[in-house]
Amino acid sequence: MKNKFLFTCGDINGIGPEISLKLFRQLLKSKSSEHYIFICPANVFGYYQKLLKLNFPYKVISNPEESSTHQLNLLAMSDAGLKVGTPTKVSGRVAYESLLTAIRILKSKKASAVITAPTSKYSFELAGINYPGQTEILATECNTKNFLMMFLSRKMIAALATIHIPIKEVSRSLTVKLLRTKIQVLLESLINDLGIIEPKISILGLNPHAGEQGRIGDEENEKIIPAIKEFGKNVYGPFVPDAFFANHLYKNYDAVMGMYHDEVLIPFKMLNFNNGVNFTAGLPIIRTSPDHGTAFDIAGKGIADYTSILSAYRYARTISANRFKSEG
Repeated sequence: MKNKFLFTCGDINGIGPEISLKLFRQLLKSKSSEHYIFICPANVFGYYQKLLKLNFPYKVISNPEESSTHQLNLLAMSDAGLKVGTPTKVSGRVAYESLLTAIRILKSKKASAVITAPTSKYSFELAGINYPGQTEILATECNTKNFLMMFLSRKMIAALATIHIPIKEVSRSLTVKLLRTKIQVLLESLINDLGIIEPKISILGLNPHAGEQGRIGDEENEKIIPAIKEFGKNVYGPFVPDAFFANHLYKNYDAVMGMYHDEVLIPFKMLNFNNGVNFTAGLPIIRTSPDHGTAFDIAGKGIADYTSILSAYRYARTISANRFKSEG
């Protein structure tokens, strides 16, 4: 189990299948004892294999336990209509079913981790799937309320207190309890998943100048500072976001937590445009993903960069090894 990794196809009309096959080409060059299971429609796999002119060995399987004889295995879904470069109802449904299949396999402890290819929120909507993203699907299917969206790289580790909600709802969503829970999940993940023994976490403010002692909003005084004080050590802030990044203070901490999506995603992606990794902390299963979207505009052209999904795979291996070590 510890050497078996799942990969979902993501939105089949985006770059997910392409970057996955490019990654497999790279991974199959090594004589590893690991096994890879790609959950994808067979016709989509064949389309991208032909597009990229790939001739690596693989086996089509119907059960994840069959994967022991080949390094690469295609867990074939039903053939699906391709409309490369365009989000569709079909592509949304396939992405969703691919993810659900991976979750079922992981919950039955038949694989170590899943690396999920990018999906489209619009495709999900077309397919009638009422989730803003894969993170929320994973949390629901794992019956986990205390989860956290993290972003991993060598330059910076970031986390979000709130995820896919409008800016106007951020303040109302923040509470001392929510922040305390998110910080605790982050601390535990840094220790157990990433092997950082005494992590130092920085917390950003919500308002300009981090509220300026209540002159520009009271969320820092009423919510953020009380949550930080409950930890006593390891957790610092709230920091003024623009000065924090302008002075490169993130280098002094093992992780930084922002109050809303773009507060940390803009600097994170500026630092890690091609190799950032999305990780869902707090789940009983391990999931990583490339930190980019479906890139419909370049889908099917054979020019997509697979660096980020390679990083996602490497972090999945690291997290899996750390969890296996702590459990063993």
